Amino acid sequence: MTGGAAGRIWAVVLRHLYLMRGSPARVVPLFAWVAVDVVLWGLLTRWLDSMVASPVRLVPALLGAVLFWNFFTRVMHGVTMAFFEDVWSRNFLNVFATPLSVGEYVAGLVLSSVLTSLVGLLAMVGLAAAAFGLSVAAYGAAAVPFLLVLFAFGVALGIVGVSLVLRLGPAAEWLIWPIPALLAPFAGVFYPVATLPAWMQAVARVLPPSYVFEGLRAVVAGRSIPPGALAWAGGLAVAWLLLAGWGFARVYRHAVRTGLIGRYSAETVS
Repeated sequence: MTGGAAGRIWAVVLRHLYLMRGSPARVVPLFAWVAVDVVLWGLLTRWLDSMVASPVRLVPALLGAVLFWNFFTRVMHGVTMAFFEDVWSRNFLNVFATPLSVGEYVAGLVLSSVLTSLVGLLAMVGLAAAAFGLSVAAYGAAAVPFLLVLFAFGVALGIVGVSLVLRLGPAAEWLIWPIPALLAPFAGVFYPVATLPAWMQAVARVLPPSYVFEGLRAVVAGRSIPPGALAWAGGLAVAWLLLAGWGFARVYRHAVRTGLIGRYSAETVS
């Protein structure tokens, strides 16, 4: 990457950093919902641990699942929120009047998501450790590939969300927010994938998070992660990322060719 490209990517990131610096309303959600989730699930798992005689430690199993799933959600929403800021301010067309390329713009969105997601992750880990004694070290070296797989898949879904809104118009943003909640049952965040009906298991096999949470439960239970599971999850995440990038490029070319970008201040685009 040339210095010029790096500078343009950083300009995209810097714009969103300035937005957050000038608006506490944009900063507070990075911590507020994280704190609510950690406290709610932490208290629930602590209560279950005291009530249920189980060889599985529920705090690292359930609260850990909440932390990892929240990280994935923050990554996805970090990409889409950075894009929505340009949509809401009617700035999207102005951005592409600059020498900024599509790839550089997407890279800027991803880098913005990295920064906001790390803030949320550190807040979650710190609160979980202080309030409930949960340490990321409980998951051993597997914590790193867990987070990398979830990060890659979160970025992929964020790009998919951006593509949908770019193609269908700003009103389509309401299709994006529920995506993590819709995927959670298939990903087996809080229960083994084997408990799902056969057709849901088939869907779970193409979702990288399902392998992450199966591995997380295996680590907590003192078992080894199935050989090749994390490698397969990483391969799936990369495949999703490539498909998402390809889809965004096609949608963007369509928007330029048909003039949709020029009419992007409309509530919907058809």
